[in-house]
Amino acid sequence: MSKFIADQSFFELFPDAKIGVVLMHDIKNNESSSKEIRQMLDEANEKAYDYLTEPVFSENKVIKVWRDAFKKFKTKKGARCAIEALLKRVDKGNPVGSINPLVDIYNSVSLTYALPGGAEDIDKFVGNMVLKITDGGDSFQALGDDETSETLPGELAYVDDESAICRCFNWRDCVRSMITKDTKNAIFFMESIDPDRDEDQKEALKTVAENFEKYLDCQTETKILTKDDPEIVLK
Repeated sequence: MSKFIADQSFFELFPDAKIGVVLMHDIKNNESSSKEIRQMLDEANEKAYDYLTEPVFSENKVIKVWRDAFKKFKTKKGARCAIEALLKRVDKGNPVGSINPLVDIYNSVSLTYALPGGAEDIDKFVGNMVLKITDGGDSFQALGDDETSETLPGELAYVDDESAICRCFNWRDCVRSMITKDTKNAIFFMESIDPDRDEDQKEALKTVAENFEKYLDCQTETKILTKDDPEIVLK
């Protein structure tokens, strides 16, 4: 039995944080998205402008809250929250494009609610997966990179018994557990560190789970992890 655990070292930094989780089993993830999913992504790219009302990008509330959060732990130079990367593309007139159905669904929801989201292939994990402050030295190969790096001492990262899964909280995912057309079982994360966004997070998780079931023909389980209830069984 393997678990995902949000370690107390994480909640010491962010005591009010909520880690939203959606487990997916028996996924049917095709190579390309349907017209309906692509339209959903197009609409989400437009919706994202609602969160970009300040003339200076970094002063938008949904960006600033994550910039401030990333100051609380050690990060690789230039690392930013995943939602900032998506919103920056929109802000520069470069809409987020289609990758595959599962990724397109969660990117659509992330953009619609301006909350970070990402998914990993559960079957690629070794042992438990833990979100924690690391001692450093966890091997990591980021998507799109040929070379490996290592986590830093004091860095917040998702790690399993083999390596880092996602560095700098929710900055970059690894190659080993990336979502592909062959992924059958996955876990989706949507983090919130701002109590004012708790209801948005709940609504976003409900939406993404419904769309996973509708378009990926899979079974889902949703849970929001807190400092008082910090783990979920994966398989």
